[in-house]
Amino acid sequence: MDYTDLYINGEWRKTEDRFDVINPATEEVLASVASADIPDADAALDAAEAAMADWAARTPRERSEVLRKAWELMTARLDHFANLITLENGKAGVDAKGEATYAAEFFRWFAEEAVRADGLITHAPASGARIVVQHKPAGLAVLVTPWNYPAAMGTRKIAPALAAGCGVIIKPASETPLTMLALMPLLEEAGVPKGLVNVLPSRRTGALVDHIMHDPRVRVVSFTGSTGVGRTLLKSAADQILKPAMELGGNAPLLVFEDADLDTAIEGTMLAKMRNLGEACTAANRIYVHEDIAEEFTRRLTERMSALKVGDGTDPSVDVGPLVNASTRDKVAEFVSDAVAKGAKVECGGTTPNGKGFFYPPTVLSNVSQDAACVHDEIFGPVAAIQTFSDQEDAIKRANDTEYGLVAYVFSEDFKRAMQVCERLDYGMVGLNRGLVSDPAAPFGGTKQSGLGREGGHEGMLEFMETQYISASW
Repeated sequence: MDYTDLYINGEWRKTEDRFDVINPATEEVLASVASADIPDADAALDAAEAAMADWAARTPRERSEVLRKAWELMTARLDHFANLITLENGKAGVDAKGEATYAAEFFRWFAEEAVRADGLITHAPASGARIVVQHKPAGLAVLVTPWNYPAAMGTRKIAPALAAGCGVIIKPASETPLTMLALMPLLEEAGVPKGLVNVLPSRRTGALVDHIMHDPRVRVVSFTGSTGVGRTLLKSAADQILKPAMELGGNAPLLVFEDADLDTAIEGTMLAKMRNLGEACTAANRIYVHEDIAEEFTRRLTERMSALKVGDGTDPSVDVGPLVNASTRDKVAEFVSDAVAKGAKVECGGTTPNGKGFFYPPTVLSNVSQDAACVHDEIFGPVAAIQTFSDQEDAIKRANDTEYGLVAYVFSEDFKRAMQVCERLDYGMVGLNRGLVSDPAAPFGGTKQSGLGREGGHEGMLEFMETQYISASW
């Protein structure tokens, strides 16, 4: 692998301490990557501070053009990034190409948003003063990204931060740091100044990120990952009163009503469940199907899931690659064993294969009990857990019965009923007759324990800006 050292101030920095990145399909070592420590973090902070002074002073159009160039360059190299994603994350080639395309789009979207940090001038009704409101770069941002989307979770944070005028320090997941490191030469070519973006892979994530967050120059922390880790980071953020942007865990319900178009519902369920092999906070975790159509829905979903080809994602004929590591695979297997022990029926899959690689087959479970562990926790794997319902009110109540509130899915051909159901679901996002909600142009985020703030859309850039109000008379 070409880029395996720390990236600080536009230079590659070696360290004595390193860690291995494993190919989840073969369990072979892909690369040995530098592991950052506190002095490296301080160097990155100094670099980002120096670079931000000039970057924030540039016109929005100048920043926009750099981001637009990054989109053009990444779009021209999608196959390269898709291959790297497959090697370190395991996802199949088509899925990896989809992520690379999605990741690049954040550069284009925020290139357009960079020039739209609109303010306000108005006349105060009582005092007669003028109210002038503008948005300014918040300051340095620390970005902590997960392993399930090695490219997209980084660009979803880098692009709005740069559009807003901020410098950043990125801590990528230790399982998948290679994609983010490989992105840095592309950003250099696009015109991103040295020091503005710094990448610190590390095995000492907790200590490193905590140190960075307690530096007074840091004003924003943006994290994607588990709710448990998010709580820890929020406690650290409180010490410095940092702006938090937290995209945390999910437990997505997918509701299929009796009037749903089954072709649409099956396609949507396959996308909501199997995109990224189910290793996504947006993955359909609890599938509620009206009892009148449950048998037909289960049969058709089982046919589709059974037909998927499992294997090394570098093979273009493969639909489903391995899970990211052994612990993730084993947790998925435990969810299935628990559900079966509590009365679930295995319609397909359900058995861990022998041999190398962290593979688990696409699995459909019917008759899943409400007390099954997979109903209350993220499966994060290719397991569709089906329950039935007969009453709309009961379905809504069960869908909302979770501490999470990231995304829900609704399938119904009665638009009035469907919209009423959507509005009663306590989720930040709802897919209506769609199995995909993620879009760079839309505000991505959840309610309750699923996070704070939004990524994407116009809101995504404002997470990296402060609102300033000037009272003036003229």
